[in-house]
Order: sequence, then structure tokens, then C-alpha cells
Amino acid sequence: MQNAKRVVLITGASSGIGQACAVYLHRRGYRVYGTSRQAQTIQPDSFEMIQMDVDSDASVERGIDFIVRQEGRLDVVVNNAGFGIAGAIEDTSIDEAESQFETNFFGVLRVCRTALSLMRKQRSGYIVNISSLAGLVGIPFQGLYSASKFALEGLTEALRVEVRPFGIRAVLIEPGDFPTQFGVHRRKTRQSLENPAYRQRLDNALGVMEADEMNGPSPESVARLLEHIIETPAPRLRYTVGPTLERIEAALKGWVPAWLFEWGLAKYYKLS
Repeated sequence: MQNAKRVVLITGASSGIGQACAVYLHRRGYRVYGTSRQAQTIQPDSFEMIQMDVDSDASVERGIDFIVRQEGRLDVVVNNAGFGIAGAIEDTSIDEAESQFETNFFGVLRVCRTALSLMRKQRSGYIVNISSLAGLVGIPFQGLYSASKFALEGLTEALRVEVRPFGIRAVLIEPGDFPTQFGVHRRKTRQSLENPAYRQRLDNALGVMEADEMNGPSPESVARLLEHIIETPAPRLRYTVGPTLERIEAALKGWVPAWLFEWGLAKYYKLS
């Protein structure tokens, strides 16, 4: 199938990795629809933005129905919409944790459920879920963000086996740090601003995270990887992308003693 005929939906495409993927695929000839809570024009002659809130069943259904009415099909879904919260586990309220999962996990589930019925009828499609290296390693003071991505990893592993007989491919992309607006939109938990017990170590960890994000490679590398995946008839389950050191650290988790890995993680984030 020629690129110009392949219809791609990318959630959370107003900035960062989602926007980079949408712009890149549009230029490569795909028919791209990006989403954000408030639909907006990114730039002239670019991909089309539509309004979609992944926290809402009705909004997701309206968005996908619009694409199908316009195009008659949906070939690729990239679940990218998400955000992060920062704070100690003790300083994270149930409401804040639920909000993190509502977007990062249940938002993906909503989009998958709505898109899959169409893809099953087509007997083809790609579901590409944007996870994180934090879905492989529990990042201190981003515990709930990591938890939401760990959950996404498990969902995608199961989904991949369930949908394979229908010609649908489910894949995970696990990015490291990139210079996007992700850090700007990161929310600190309310209690972390009041509880001094963790404050210095939280500030140290966030300082390292923000420096890594600022100095990361261009998110276009994620876009190039995405194109490779959706042009591969039988892609792997997992693809990591980002700074080499971060990818090596994640890979070491299963190979070194747990105490040594935890020591290295604490030292890296200046928590010792």
C-alpha cells in the first residue's frame, strides 16, 4: 500500500514526540491525523489536527468516527498522549495517581477499543503504543508515571497475541529523554510541595531528569523508528530509542544483581 493511502492517527500530536512523528509521516506521504484536547493548526500544509480527549469515551469515539467518515479506513494508531507526575510515592494522593492512569493507561485502552473493531474488519492495522524506558525501570520520584507505563507494557504484550490472527500488529516504542515539552508539563504532587522529608532528593532527581531532557537527541529519531515499524510486516514487540547510556542502563536491569542496579540508579539521580 502506498504511503499516501495509509491513514495514521497520532494522539497527543500538539507538541513533542507526537508532533515530530506526525510532521515526519505527513512529509513522507502518509495521511496523518493528530489529536489534542483543543484542535489547532500546527503549520500550513501540514497534517490535520482534530479535537480528541483520550480521557473521554465519547470524545475518542467522535474523533475516530470522523477519521473513518473522511477516509474510510484506519491503518495505524499511535497512542502517544500522556503526561508525568513527580513526587514520592508517599506524597502522591489517590486522586493524582488516578489522573495519571486515566490518561496514560485508560486513554490508550479507550483508543484501542474503538479502533480495533474497524481494524479487525479490515484484517490489518498497526497499534503502536508509546511507552518509555520508565516502563522498564521504576524511576524514583516518578513512581506513578513508571507504574502507568509498566501497565501499558503488560497491556501491549497481551494485545499483541490477541490481535495477531486478525492481521493487526501491536508494538511498543520505549523512548528515553528527548528535548520536548514533557518536562514543562510535568506536575509535582501537591504534598511534595509541603512535605520536607523527600524535598532535597526530589529536587536532585528532577534536576538530573530536566538536564537529560534538555540535552537529549531530536525526537525525529522516534519518527524514523515509527516509520520503520509500520513498514515492517512482522515488527518486534519492543523498540527502545534515545540516548545510548539510558538504553544500556535499562538493558542492564535483567543482568546485574538488584542491589547493584538500585545503587547505580540512586547514584545517577544523586540520591545517595
